[in-house]
Amino acid sequence: MNPEQLITQRVKEAVESLYGQCPEDSYFQTQATRKEFEGDITAVMFPLLKISKKSPEQTGEEIGKFITPRCPEIESYNIVKGFLNIKLSGSYWMSVFNKISDTPDWGQQESSGKRVVVEYSSPNTNKPLHLGHIRNNLLGWSVAKLLEANGHNVVKVNLVNDRGIHICKSMIAWEKYGEGETPESSGIKGDHLVGKYYVKFNSALKEQISSLITSGLSEEEAEKNAPLMKEAQEMLVKWERGDKGVVDLWRTMNGWVYEGFDITYNRMGVSFDKIYYESQTYLLGKKLVSEGLDKGVFYKKEDGSVWCDLTSDGLDEKLLLRSDGTSVYMTQDLGTAHQRFEEYSFDKHIYVVGNEQNYHFQVLRFLLKKLGFEWFDSIYHLSYGMVELPEGKMKSREGTVVDADDLIENMISTARETSMALGKLENMENHEKEELYAMLGLGALKYFIIKVDPKKTMLFDPKESIDFNGNTGPFIQYTHTRIRSIIRKALEQNLTQQITGAPLNKKEIEIVKLLNLFPERIREAGREHSPAIIANYAYELAKEFNQYYHEVSILKEEDISVKSQRLVLIDTISAVLRKAMGILGISLPERM
Repeated sequence: MNPEQLITQRVKEAVESLYGQCPEDSYFQTQATRKEFEGDITAVMFPLLKISKKSPEQTGEEIGKFITPRCPEIESYNIVKGFLNIKLSGSYWMSVFNKISDTPDWGQQESSGKRVVVEYSSPNTNKPLHLGHIRNNLLGWSVAKLLEANGHNVVKVNLVNDRGIHICKSMIAWEKYGEGETPESSGIKGDHLVGKYYVKFNSALKEQISSLITSGLSEEEAEKNAPLMKEAQEMLVKWERGDKGVVDLWRTMNGWVYEGFDITYNRMGVSFDKIYYESQTYLLGKKLVSEGLDKGVFYKKEDGSVWCDLTSDGLDEKLLLRSDGTSVYMTQDLGTAHQRFEEYSFDKHIYVVGNEQNYHFQVLRFLLKKLGFEWFDSIYHLSYGMVELPEGKMKSREGTVVDADDLIENMISTARETSMALGKLENMENHEKEELYAMLGLGALKYFIIKVDPKKTMLFDPKESIDFNGNTGPFIQYTHTRIRSIIRKALEQNLTQQITGAPLNKKEIEIVKLLNLFPERIREAGREHSPAIIANYAYELAKEFNQYYHEVSILKEEDISVKSQRLVLIDTISAVLRKAMGILGISLPERM
């Protein structure tokens, strides 16, 4: 049992013995002792006063006197108003240290037997991945790893939005302005090439709308009657009818995009257990909509469009099929959710999608419920904030986004420049240096994005993220290499790593306490779906090690038993750092 559980149990025993009552668990409150007071665990006395019928100080004194001689793990206690501060013995912390060092995968939770599907990435095939997608992918990947650390069976999935009006826009523009351009002929990465024509479409559409407004139409009428928009809508209808020319062009251009996506995913270090395609799932959604019509759950308007009235649920009327029979995003989300439950019988399905889609997923749950699916409540929207830049928000249609490939390359380049300026990486081969630059650049990018609570909008600053000091990925990576350097030197000197029972000093006890918190941090982060908790835990642990490194001698310690034990301690720190950062998808170098 952890320290708080231990003290809670002892306080319960004291209350029962002293006051003849055993109240419910809510009466017993424990927490880590605040740093300005002496102690490890604090028991709050106020809830117990109804039972003791005494002052907070008297109650604390009686309980402290009762448990101290009966609990060998307790060294001393003190009372500050209504708080009983308990200091645990060095031998207790030594037993904790032994347990942690003897557990190879410290922090990993036992199997829960639950299956969780995590959907992330979900790109459109009309543009390359950008900074917003990077947050989505890194968050989705790390949430999946975090859930695995919590003992769940996780299935990582991606739904590619490979059909719809957006891809038709790129296709129309390529037909009109492309002159047969391909990734091979242009030397442009496939997803970038298709994105180029998406921007071109919107630029040309803007001109047409402006012209129509000048001729007297309203903005809404102009957008609806613009020739380019009509062509895109007609192409979508042709695609859904299986027109060979349209389908062939669609396959070709999507193929270019997939090749480009794969390169970016590989560089980011993310992958999926299964990739779904909207073009293969929207028909399943249409079938469910048809069944909903038969059941009277949905209704059809005079123009042939299909809707669901959710006004009685505090929402609005939701379109499910357009009047021309084409489907919307909600249609395919219904079909995909149903297919995944049939395939995996999941206990939970997490959608990692930005907070601008909060309403969409609220509606999805209601529709699944109305269709009679009992698992509707297993749907969970992990709603995260947008990534903004010092210049403001990004706009895909105008081509003002931060491209994912460019950003990754810039991060690696910045890592190279920073490392060279600091005079690091001496005595390394060039290929080793390049591998390390990539590790540092991606570590900086991933950590900077993941350390922010998912719910918050974040401001991305590449320069701040690459700093070797402060709460950054490179700081933790450099801390790890410092530990590994000490371990290598110890091996060269034939020094052994062994817990000898040498008394732990105050700083060592603080580190053991922090190491002991790791399993609870994993559980807490899992409950909150927040890898940020793990990121900031890793930073705290790295910071504690660096303070320890500057305060005590390790390799120069004269007492061999103390030296051997300290080597075990720092080796354990590096193992926990690897586990924590591994959950975030960040590699830690052995040397730097």
